[in-house]
Amino acid sequence: MNKEPRLRFTDEERADPALEKPIRKADKAAAKADKAQAKIPKKQVRQKTVDPETGKVTTKLVLEDKKKPPSKLSHAVRDTPANAALGKVHKEIRETEQDNVGVESAHKSEEAAETGARLVREGYRSHKLKPYRKAAQAEQKLEKANVNALYQKSLRENPQFASNPISRWQQKQAIKKEYAAAKRAGQTAGNTASAAQKTGKAAKTVKEKAQEAGAFVMRHKKGFLIAGAIFLLVCMLLNTMSSCSMMAQSIGSVVSGTTYPSDDPELVAVEADYAAKEAALQAEIDNIESSHPGYDEYRYDLDMIGHDPHELAAYLSAVLQGYTRQSAQAELERVFDAQYQLTLTEEVEVRYRTETRTDSEGNSYTVQVPYNYYILNVKLTSKPISSVASELLTPEQLEMYQVYRQTLGNKPLIFGGGSSDTSDSESLAGVEFVNGTRPGNQAVVDIAKSQVGNVGGQPYWSWYGFNSRVEWCACFVSWCYGQMGLSEPRFAACQSQGIPWFQSHGQWGGRDYANIAPGDAIFFDWDLDGSADHVGLVVGTDGSRVYTVEGNSGDACKIKSYSLTYECIKGYGLMNW
Repeated sequence: MNKEPRLRFTDEERADPALEKPIRKADKAAAKADKAQAKIPKKQVRQKTVDPETGKVTTKLVLEDKKKPPSKLSHAVRDTPANAALGKVHKEIRETEQDNVGVESAHKSEEAAETGARLVREGYRSHKLKPYRKAAQAEQKLEKANVNALYQKSLRENPQFASNPISRWQQKQAIKKEYAAAKRAGQTAGNTASAAQKTGKAAKTVKEKAQEAGAFVMRHKKGFLIAGAIFLLVCMLLNTMSSCSMMAQSIGSVVSGTTYPSDDPELVAVEADYAAKEAALQAEIDNIESSHPGYDEYRYDLDMIGHDPHELAAYLSAVLQGYTRQSAQAELERVFDAQYQLTLTEEVEVRYRTETRTDSEGNSYTVQVPYNYYILNVKLTSKPISSVASELLTPEQLEMYQVYRQTLGNKPLIFGGGSSDTSDSESLAGVEFVNGTRPGNQAVVDIAKSQVGNVGGQPYWSWYGFNSRVEWCACFVSWCYGQMGLSEPRFAACQSQGIPWFQSHGQWGGRDYANIAPGDAIFFDWDLDGSADHVGLVVGTDGSRVYTVEGNSGDACKIKSYSLTYECIKGYGLMNW
């Protein structure tokens, strides 16, 4: 085993504060290496010596370091032919003795014994190699400590290199090279003089090269300045491009991770299915008295029916990720059952009525006669999907649900969210309206106009039943109709709720419908993808333009106008007053 040099330092060097720590580490590493070397086993060797005067031969025993045993790999290679032959023998025994259970059992025992013996030999060999492994590790640590001590000593003697990182690096590499060369040559570096001499040479070489390089740079100063400027510019451009690329990737990742993963037609179709369930529930409640006849009284305690389409889409996206109309049906049922609870409870009260009777003598009198009074209690409890999500989703799913809710899946208008128009509300001064043959309702228009200037959609979305802000254009239209005492149409989404209601009631007109009237609903499709994105109330038309009052137009109530042929007008919901 090649031993690392054991450096010796002078008292002056040991007293130097800059060298105290590296010298202490080198001494400590040397002590550990010596200790590890001492644990390497010794062997007795007989040496014969001949006395030149008498010619007498004497023999004495001396202790020498044992050579490092062969490695585990060489041991395995050496044993391979024997193991292969032994394996072939075992195979032949198995083939010829397969029917003899007892012999086969004995053979397996033999194999187990041989395996155990082999493991014992390997374990014994590993134990024997332990001192050599420890010594090798100690020598490696000593080498690092020695190089560092010489390096620190060199810096102490050549302070001009301490401030230049390139010079420091070159100097350390030179010391390592000289140290390795001395080790290969078998030098022991008995004192720091020879080591310092080597180090001084290396430092001198580094210094000379640095001076030569500096002189060359000064002779070509302008060229180096231009080259340096170009280099810095290239670095800045590369860094900017890298930053922009990373930023683009980061933004793309964020947008992708917060967008509804389902296709738009599937999102709208699933929303329409859920709205149909709510419409069926409303129809069931409306027909309670005909479907459950015979009661003296029907008592209703009903919560609101309705939901935020984005809450439903966020819930389904968190649970199902990319979903289709077919794959979402089971989860729709689960959400619907959790959101709505309709209970019918029969109640019987004993009441009394006054009856007039005649006695045997022909005198009339009154009596209180008991009878059963039958009551059907109809109770509907509902809660927002946000509450359902808190109950049904796992913590991880709930976290993703909140992300989709905050971003609206990066598709805020998919269910009829509103208009992004931030321009001011228009004036109706000087507009001459042309009356059609259909009767309109100026009262609902006046109610809508009175709301111009509202920002944020309160109280329309809270009136509808939402506990926080939603895209509220449809809620505004429904609120205006509600102020007129109408229970329907009532919708919170344009494409999946509003348009189906008007179409199912035969009250729908396309974009080219000419006989619109004040109070009709007007639907818009901003991206022309076939789905309504926004709704407002018709104020009237002057024959070439249609004037509207719209909620959630740039998050405010505004008066707007459009050409009657404007391609983004999807159609009209025609009101019957």
